[in-house]
Amino acid sequence: MAGVLDTSPAARAVTRGWSDLTIRNVFIIPTILFLIIFNIFPLIYSLGYSFTDFRASVNEPANFVGLQNFRELLTDERIWNNFWVTAKYVIVSVGGQMTVGFGLALLLNRAMPAKGLITTLLLLPMMMSAAVVGLFWRLLYDPSWGPLNYALGLGDLAWLSNADVALYAVAITDIWMWAPFVMLLSLAGLSAVPQHLYEAAAIDRASAWYTFSRITLPLVTPLLLIALIFRTMEAFKTFDIAYIMSTQPTTELISIKLYKFAFQEWQTGKSCALAYIVLIMVLAITNIYVKYLNKVKER
Repeated sequence: MAGVLDTSPAARAVTRGWSDLTIRNVFIIPTILFLIIFNIFPLIYSLGYSFTDFRASVNEPANFVGLQNFRELLTDERIWNNFWVTAKYVIVSVGGQMTVGFGLALLLNRAMPAKGLITTLLLLPMMMSAAVVGLFWRLLYDPSWGPLNYALGLGDLAWLSNADVALYAVAITDIWMWAPFVMLLSLAGLSAVPQHLYEAAAIDRASAWYTFSRITLPLVTPLLLIALIFRTMEAFKTFDIAYIMSTQPTTELISIKLYKFAFQEWQTGKSCALAYIVLIMVLAITNIYVKYLNKVKER
């Protein structure tokens, strides 16, 4: 009969436009395709090359060599030296970032004049390009006319050409750049701590150390662990800053060695194998952090 309103689900969907299922598919399917094309496919493709002697510089077919690339890499003392250098860099860099970032967050987590401006200025380093930061600090470290030696009274100390301090010089640059990231996450955690806990501690005349160790630190620890996870993964993959700032063997991180294998020596198959070794190590370290983070959340 004319004039009767159709209230079926299909009619309602047509009336309001796209259905919920259509909208979901429109957003999800392109994302899945993007991940498959640009992430999953290259990952699988490079895994196949890691079992071959393929070299991108020559027009020859790849020969299957099995686990030979992995065996040669894992028995090469130079590769293990690169891993050792990377481990030292990660410990110094991430340790410094966590210490400096959390310390800055504690200082900013209080009323002070121009707090917003100071916070914004402190966040500027992490917004810069790593290449720009590397070149900027390379100029600061210059022993002839760099201002750092003059300001610290260190004479003509060659930061980047001295094998004993070059790695620490690069780590200081990374700390300067990424400590604000830890500071930002720490500030988020500190601002979420209930104030009544501090009031109760003040009423009980708890010391500053007791308040920090029993209230502040336990409640901020989950966010600190998240920052630790992200910064450890990124520090393990650091390439641009170390490559730009120094050419010393003591600063040859595993990512730089991977770059040389792939684009200077054109050992494509071996570089793919090394990339997977690094990936497995990063996943293992991250998994340890995540397990500990879950235990902290359960407390």
